[in-house]
Amino acid sequence: MSEVPALAGRREEIATLTRAIEDLGAGRGTVLEVAGDPGIGKTALLNLLARLAAARGATVLRARARARARARSGEAAKPYQVFREAWQRSAPPTAAPYPPAAEAGPPWDTAADHALVRALLDGCARRDGGRGSVIVLDDLHHADPASAHLVEALAEECAAHPLVLAFALRPRQTPPALLAALDDAAHTGRLVRVEPSPLDAAAIASLAGRGPAEQLAAGSLGNPRALRVLLAAGHDADQWPARSDAAAGPLLRAAAPVLAELEALPGDCAEVLAAAAVLGEPFRPSDAAHVAGYSGDRTAAALGTLAAADLIRSDGPAGTLVFRHPVLGHLLHHRMNPGLRHDAHHRALGLLDARGAAPAARARHAEHVLPAAADPAQALRVLAEGAAEVLAREPATAARWLRLTLDYSPTAGAGAGASSGAGARARLALDCCRALTAAGRPQEARALAHELLRTPGVLPGRLRTEALAVCVGVERLLGRYEEADATARTVVDALARPLSTPLPVETADLVFDYGLLHALRGTAAEVRGLAHEAARAVAGADEDGRTALGVLAAFCDSYVGDFTRAAPEVARCARLVDSRPDTVAGRAPEVLALLGCAELFVERFADARRHLSRGLATAGGGAHKHIAVNQLLGLSILDQWAGRLDTAQHHAREAERLAGEIGAPDAAGLAIALRSSALLWATPRRRTPEAVELAEAGLRATVPGTGWWAGSALGLLAVAKLMGGDPAACLRTLLEGGGEDLVLLQPPSRPSLFALMTTAAAQCGDLAAAARAAHAADAAAARLGRPAFQQAQADRAGAALALAQGDPARAATLSLNAARAFKALRMPVLRAWTLIAATPALAATHGPAAALGPLDEALEAARECGALRLCEDGARARAALTATTPASRPPDPLAALSVREREVAELAAAGLSSRQVAERLVLSTRTIDTHLGNAYRKLGVSSRVALTRLLGPPPGGLGTPVA
Repeated sequence: MSEVPALAGRREEIATLTRAIEDLGAGRGTVLEVAGDPGIGKTALLNLLARLAAARGATVLRARARARARARSGEAAKPYQVFREAWQRSAPPTAAPYPPAAEAGPPWDTAADHALVRALLDGCARRDGGRGSVIVLDDLHHADPASAHLVEALAEECAAHPLVLAFALRPRQTPPALLAALDDAAHTGRLVRVEPSPLDAAAIASLAGRGPAEQLAAGSLGNPRALRVLLAAGHDADQWPARSDAAAGPLLRAAAPVLAELEALPGDCAEVLAAAAVLGEPFRPSDAAHVAGYSGDRTAAALGTLAAADLIRSDGPAGTLVFRHPVLGHLLHHRMNPGLRHDAHHRALGLLDARGAAPAARARHAEHVLPAAADPAQALRVLAEGAAEVLAREPATAARWLRLTLDYSPTAGAGAGASSGAGARARLALDCCRALTAAGRPQEARALAHELLRTPGVLPGRLRTEALAVCVGVERLLGRYEEADATARTVVDALARPLSTPLPVETADLVFDYGLLHALRGTAAEVRGLAHEAARAVAGADEDGRTALGVLAAFCDSYVGDFTRAAPEVARCARLVDSRPDTVAGRAPEVLALLGCAELFVERFADARRHLSRGLATAGGGAHKHIAVNQLLGLSILDQWAGRLDTAQHHAREAERLAGEIGAPDAAGLAIALRSSALLWATPRRRTPEAVELAEAGLRATVPGTGWWAGSALGLLAVAKLMGGDPAACLRTLLEGGGEDLVLLQPPSRPSLFALMTTAAAQCGDLAAAARAAHAADAAAARLGRPAFQQAQADRAGAALALAQGDPARAATLSLNAARAFKALRMPVLRAWTLIAATPALAATHGPAAALGPLDEALEAARECGALRLCEDGARARAALTATTPASRPPDPLAALSVREREVAELAAAGLSSRQVAERLVLSTRTIDTHLGNAYRKLGVSSRVALTRLLGPPPGGLGTPVA
């Protein structure tokens, strides 16, 4: 990977390097220490420093310290070896020889050492022609003692000379005396320390492209080298690092620095480290000895060497060890000789069997032992038990183990045990289907389930109902609603009503999937009664089943708009779910998503966010992708309402990516539409066509019908059409939802869509249609019990109608009522939109000056949440108002900025540097640069000079702007 992308997320570090080179140009020297763990990006920063120095015409001397590493291999190193190499490699043909020094390497404070410092400084001055010199030393922790003393001595002198001394080191492997000297230099201001932090999510996302950024962040722990290894391995949290079929070339190149460390290890150390890789972390030293076949003393000696080399650490639970980085262990395991790896896993499995370890711990070894096992029965049993243990939290691992079990299990033959054998195999296959579904691989699950259903005699009795339930869920995920409905009806239509008590578990599962299917199709009313009946009939001991069906019934109530019944049921179900562990998702993974959506409908927004976030965390790490899609969509809606527009777009993008991976077009379409909606508010008006085009693509991706996917996408497109200045297109779009009555759309969405229809009809001049839509909005809100959000939407509709009918006073009153409700609900975008739209009515009723107060409130709300479009609209409305008042003033150029961005921009325009702004506002320079970058983007400028021109000269002459 090139070094430029490797420096993603290093803005603060790069700024420090740049300042050092700028100071060098002014004749001032700097000592730079770049310290951190292996792979964190120290060498990349040194490379950048060298490039910056060379671009300024400075002389660059570079070398890598290897003395301590050579000493371990028996190779003698001369004193000052790293300085010798730096001087000689970068010297021109006529350069003087390396300054003489005693071969023994004197202490740093002797006259000889000071003479050496003087000779170095003079020699650099002769070479650089007055442009300064930069000495770059990598891996200083491997330097010989004389070189370390010389670094300490140079640190005393650099500031007074045009010399930058920069070096990188690993603190854990640096001699304590050198660490102490460097710490003293840092405390006294003679040394600038740069400690690259782990890459943040944004930097990882920029490197990952469209890859799974969150999974890569978790796997790499923000370490750039580990991230490159994962990217080269085609990282999938479900497949690698635990197992990898990555192409050898890219993986070996990315891992070359790590592999070089491993290949230099003595034989005992390599064997013990390989044993640790087989065990996985954390591991016990005694276990590593057993797997390696070594004595305790021999293993302890090897572990001591490995700890000194910082390959293992004692960061795990007491008495255990871990690798320096998890990827190191996975690389070791991946590179092992297959035969030796099998034998090591066999020994580890025996050890854990004797200890009585949990099935999952043993299964991680059994999967490697099984292919070559003479008697596979024990390994098969361990794999099946381990899969059952991890199914809820690691479904991809469970699917892999179950597939191995099916592949290596003997098929049932004829005889007395044939039926029981077929049943056991069928149950394993069904568990594998569930695991594949949870892991986001529904096509594979569908193929396996249909294979079971096609095979005569394989599914006795109740297993057939289980298989049908699996098929219903998979067909639903794939958007094949008709097939899912037909499959479910083969059981549902045959059920005796009222349902028998207790309801069999497999029947309850099928009813749940059938109900969820109708919920997504927009026909929840058809299964509402069945859901309530099933929730009452489920077995008392089946708490997960009762909770799941109760949540389904409550969702159906809220979806059809029966808020009177839904609200207490949703609250009761929330208490049930809160009392249950996250593994309730193992029985009915959609429970948290259904509950969060029901809470969203009945306006329990804080609870909705809590349950959707909990569900997303439970479904993280690649597990339950189909559930995570629903969680992300719900969170994106809540984010938009709460004014978190950037987060809304992030959640929508993640939902779109996951939906594409699992082949769910409806979910992908709604995700695209939600992304367009956030984009509509967060970007200037000139980008409206982009948002409209995106919304159209989202609607096209959904399956036409009455489902909430298509209905929600249709509503979002209608908003985009209206905001794009095409009210007629907005009306045409809305009428696709079932005519003027919107009968195809879910009741909770109707008040807001009727309000939209009212505004569009009024703008088209059709006051009769506007009146019908406004009355429909009020009636729809009344049927829902007039909760705050729905009533606010009805008030918006009434305000639009009143203004069109020439009653600005009524329009102003209704608009302010709606704005107050949105403020109480913490919905800044809708509040700002409502107040800006109300400006003409407020001005006509109370006068232009009185209208400025609510308008300024709207602008502040829009700025705080980054709604650039509303900032523009509000600024235009304000300009129109102030143009009609005596105290008119030009539009504020900072109207698009948040309060903090405004502070930073004003101080920067006044001439303060980022460091000075950071000190004044008590923030980090990285935070200041982030705010400044946002301000540049929003204001359309690219430098501090342009910012100053835009804002005008600073009052009081605070300074000259920093370019």
